[in-house]
Amino acid sequence: MRTAIITGASRGLGRAFALGLAQDGFALMLAARDSAALEDTAAAARAAGAPDVFTHAADLSQPGTAEAVVAATLAATGRVDALVNNAGATKRGDFLTLSDADFLDGFALKFHATVRFCRAAWAPLEAAKGAIVNISGVGAMTPEPDFAIGGSVNSALINFTKAIAKRSQGTGMRINTLCPGHIVTDRLARRIETLAAERGITLDAAREELRQAHGIPRYGNPEEVADVVRFLCSPAAAYVHGTVITVDGGATPGI
Repeated sequence: MRTAIITGASRGLGRAFALGLAQDGFALMLAARDSAALEDTAAAARAAGAPDVFTHAADLSQPGTAEAVVAATLAATGRVDALVNNAGATKRGDFLTLSDADFLDGFALKFHATVRFCRAAWAPLEAAKGAIVNISGVGAMTPEPDFAIGGSVNSALINFTKAIAKRSQGTGMRINTLCPGHIVTDRLARRIETLAAERGITLDAAREELRQAHGIPRYGNPEEVADVVRFLCSPAAAYVHGTVITVDGGATPGI
């Protein structure tokens, strides 16, 4: 029974990843802070076809949490076949108003937690010839003045993922980075609300202004990102390793 660990699985993209991998028959370990939301995702994943679903509610930014989640997964299923590092949101704002604590918090959850989970799950993943998918974001390639923390974290994740992919060359493991663009989640809704408040315009107007600014025909759906995660965790991606895949509707113009 293939088993996947998904961090940040309580809502948004993480929830979509859980439901997608459930449809592919994975047993799941879902980790995030919000225990009630985790249980809701777990129930949906069971209904979607997951043979077993386990949850671990904890602050993933804290040392020791990754080891505890991996240990619980091995105790429950005896293996780890896929690791999807999705946890982490970073604070937006003017660089001059962001504090050291804001930067440290951003790196603690999205970057350091990813490093710790990769380290903790390395041995069972190597044994299973499994897959790691680290979720970065298009901010890694397109710096924005109000996203100095998130862009820096996402860029660091790409570098880190390529480094460990090179380390695992020849082991049968597959390690890749996925960069979602502007996807319909709670996070996007908050950005639209902030823009509407700043501009003194309606939510619909703010939604359209943001869409046009990014040059995309529409916003993406979580399931469209989940489909790529499902591919990367499947045998169909056996020759996909050490790469960066962008799912952003064409918003990133750079090479």
